[in-house]
Amino acid sequence: MKVSSEPVDKQALPSVVLICHEEDIVDSQGIAGWLAPEFSLSGIVFIWDDRAARLRRVYREYRRVGLWRLIDVLLFRVYYRLRWARADRRWLQRAVAVMRDKYSADISRQPRITVNNPNADEVREFVRKLQPDLLLARCKYILRPAIFTLPRYGSYVLHPGICPAYRNAHGCFWALVNRDLANVGMTLLKVDEGIDTGPVYLRASYAFDELRESHIRIQHRVVLENLDAIAAVFFALCRNAVQPQVVNSAYSVNWGQPWLTAYLRWRRRGKAARVIS
Repeated sequence: MKVSSEPVDKQALPSVVLICHEEDIVDSQGIAGWLAPEFSLSGIVFIWDDRAARLRRVYREYRRVGLWRLIDVLLFRVYYRLRWARADRRWLQRAVAVMRDKYSADISRQPRITVNNPNADEVREFVRKLQPDLLLARCKYILRPAIFTLPRYGSYVLHPGICPAYRNAHGCFWALVNRDLANVGMTLLKVDEGIDTGPVYLRASYAFDELRESHIRIQHRVVLENLDAIAAVFFALCRNAVQPQVVNSAYSVNWGQPWLTAYLRWRRRGKAARVIS
């Protein structure tokens, strides 16, 4: 990535609209709290997932992988809830508290709407009226062109996975399963009509501990540990001072939900690698 070294004009902060799931406190509180002082947070689109939306995602996964693999997926969710969920919830709360202390902005006054679908007409009208420079999508939905083409400099995602090798959900998890540790990270890319196929502007990681951290913690930290670099790219985009990275990959896979069998393979190989080293 080549980013211009021109100083940031704090008098002309880029305006940003955030789309995120309301129940995800890292985004709805942490990332929103970061955007408010670092940029001009124009508005927030909160997505409220009802039971029907969750069932639709389960059905889509069934269509993708079949019944037996879906059982593998559901077994992993049960295991995660028993093994990691409580500790991760405490960690997420602490991480958000740290962010709120560091970026002490009041986000309660920003314009906001709550919807079941970020592609709804009311979202399009909301974003159109705000006329933002950028849109940051932190959601489990594929945005339609009617939404992602509205911002002046485009819409972007902070994907938890290195693209193009690890597209779609849980890229960090699958890189760990594959022992592809160099590709455990995040990708800042521009939204297009594909699934994480847009131009790439940043790929970054951190010194993760695969045995002591869950995949959920890792996929959050690859973003939170790189907020300064992400902000630099956003400012550069609004000055037309950055070009997409040239990315080469021998493969590009649209990954899905974690499996219990894959998780156990990851942990077994990770422990073996730690013993050898």
